[in-house]
Amino acid sequence: MGIRIDHIGIATNNLEDATKFWKILGLVQGDDETNQEQGVNIRFFDTEGEKSPRIELLEPTGTDTPIGKFIEKRGPGIQQIAFEVSELQALINRLMESGIRMINESPVAGAHGSSIAFVHPSSTGGVLVELVEYAE
Repeated sequence: MGIRIDHIGIATNNLEDATKFWKILGLVQGDDETNQEQGVNIRFFDTEGEKSPRIELLEPTGTDTPIGKFIEKRGPGIQQIAFEVSELQALINRLMESGIRMINESPVAGAHGSSIAFVHPSSTGGVLVELVEYAE
């Protein structure tokens, strides 16, 4: 497998308020999920086509969570772009060997049973990049 855009994460204060636009636009709402470790409530919206990029709404469970801090500092909006990859740990190792700064040097639990790792924005031109690997 190569690499593909998996989703774009959007920080929001309230999932319900942020949902209206995406539904009117025609995106299909998936199930909600809470990631206790990251302190975030998650709602995905699918676009048409198999394996098409999705929109991920992110609502903090508290102000001291990563998304809560993001909203406090920058306000609601695009928080990250996520790429689906294979062999996540091997990719993390290659990135670090090349001097790329990682937030996660080992994968952590993500939504839908995935493993994720974040690349620090200082190594990507200011964009938080999430790398996602799905269990097969």
